Amino acid sequence: MRFTPREEDPLFDSIKLVAHGLGMSLVDLSVSRHKGSVQVRAVIYKNGPVGVDDCSQVHRALLPRLELAFPGQDLSVEVSSPGIDRVIKDGSELVHYIGRGIRCFRTDISDWSSGILQTADETHLVLNGKDGMIDIGYERIAKAKLDYSQEV
Repeated sequence: MRFTPREEDPLFDSIKLVAHGLGMSLVDLSVSRHKGSVQVRAVIYKNGPVGVDDCSQVHRALLPRLELAFPGQDLSVEVSSPGIDRVIKDGSELVHYIGRGIRCFRTDISDWSSGILQTADETHLVLNGKDGMIDIGYERIAKAKLDYSQEV
């Protein structure tokens, strides 16, 4: 796994502010273009469950802004939660999940380490596992996922 600082992206920053104003965080945003249409996918997160009402609220708030960003184009917008077993794409995403259960497949031991995420920065994360604190550098993580079985 890598930690890739998010590049400046005016669209991401704009949508992040909208989500934040509604009490949520923008975890991921993807924009794809297909034959004159634009599909925007946003993944939102908040402490506690993200429900259909949360996704609808963010969708309604984002739509006017996205219509301005992509004028005259056929626009499709999808807003979703990270999901119960989201594969974490980048270390920069981890800051959203502090206090939540995480599972990491480690290359140094060829096994999974699980625990509650305590901290995450540019180089490593710290999990509070059943055997105590586990400090794992991103270079030793092949795959990381949310793990709701770790919740207290």
